[in-house]
Amino acid sequence: MSRCLPRASVSVAVVLALAGCAASVKAPPASSLQMPSAWRTAVEGQGSGPVAQEWWQGFGDPALTALVNRALQGNGDLRIARARVEQYRSLMGVAAAGQKANVIVDTAPTRTRQLAYNGVPYVTNVYQAEFQANYEVDVWGRLAALTDAATATYQAEQANADAAALSIAATVASGYLNLRGLDAQLALTEATLKLREQSRDLAKKQFDVGYSSRLEWLQAQAEYQTTAEQVPQLKRAIFEQENALSILTGGNPGPIARGVELEALQPPGVPAGLPSELLRRRPDIARAELNLVAINANLQATRDQLLPSFKLTAVGGVQNLKWHDFVNAPTALWRLTGAVAAPVFEGDRVQYQTDSVAAQRDQAIYAYENSVRTAFSETDNSLGAIVRLKEQAVQNDARRATAAETLRIAHNRYNNGYASYLEELDAQRTLFTADVGRLQLKTRILVASVDLYRAMGGGWTRP
Repeated sequence: MSRCLPRASVSVAVVLALAGCAASVKAPPASSLQMPSAWRTAVEGQGSGPVAQEWWQGFGDPALTALVNRALQGNGDLRIARARVEQYRSLMGVAAAGQKANVIVDTAPTRTRQLAYNGVPYVTNVYQAEFQANYEVDVWGRLAALTDAATATYQAEQANADAAALSIAATVASGYLNLRGLDAQLALTEATLKLREQSRDLAKKQFDVGYSSRLEWLQAQAEYQTTAEQVPQLKRAIFEQENALSILTGGNPGPIARGVELEALQPPGVPAGLPSELLRRRPDIARAELNLVAINANLQATRDQLLPSFKLTAVGGVQNLKWHDFVNAPTALWRLTGAVAAPVFEGDRVQYQTDSVAAQRDQAIYAYENSVRTAFSETDNSLGAIVRLKEQAVQNDARRATAAETLRIAHNRYNNGYASYLEELDAQRTLFTADVGRLQLKTRILVASVDLYRAMGGGWTRP
């Protein structure tokens, strides 16, 4: 037993000495992230449950739900992202195969005509079948690190595909809600155009009979033309929005089916969540984190290139000079080899490679921190947008009520002969502007809810 101790000590010393041959790795930068304890904006009526995975159903519009589901199946960018997942799944398998034995079978029947020692040519046949098995003993964990890197990269691509799906769903939902907003504006503008036409015809009649001036008639005509000009603009915007949504769903440009009217659409409740929870809710943050894991594993494998590798090779086969003997009683041959290989001098190539990967690691750390800060900012901005837009909607309702009362008074004053028709036209214009603002605010509140669900991860959970 006492004789074994010095040998064991020598073995440990040799292993430690070899481990010291690995390239040096500089320390990663210290994290500069600061976790806020709460969001800057508190939303009244905020829910207590988690974000629903199919959050778009919360708008209660079957047409919107069908459109998002179709986009998640047929969107071209999403198909590319999913194909990349399959690509990196295969690459993960390639890396894992590097930790297994490699077996090759070779058959090489050979017929040779050559000269004997006395100068007489003769012909020989050699029938041979051989297999070769190679296996690298992963003493330092380099191959395992490469497998870990490939696995983390594959998982990062999965998270990237999930982030793309969330982005597509949110983009389609926002596009559809904007489309319904344009529909509502078009309906309002066409209804207002009919009123402008009636006002123009009335002003023309009063001018013809001498009851009003030509100025009032021309002003009514100008108001009609201004409103009429907005109709083709809105129709063009609707046309382009429909085409954009059709492309997002993986189809050709075309019309989009409508569901609930804008006035009946209500945003889903504001989900609950603290800033710390957001780190596990967003797929883009998970992607940045997994990229960092992959680079750290690659850094370990790169650093260990200077360490010796241990390989075992086993070769076996059969051989004979005659086909009959080869089939019935061949001669068995074999060879077993253990090899140790280590680089002696490479001009600091491995060290520079290690420094390069370490710089990539630092970049991944900064990218992760940027992703987290972006998530905090987007969520806070969405919460603030919902609160401020609702406050603006309250003011818009008050403005519209004032504009409606102003129009009523102006109309009575004109009918009683106390004011010109220009006063009523100005009141009509003010009310129309308030009505358009109300529709736009309603659309923006709905879209802000979509932005909030996107910012909070859309119900995504780590697989």
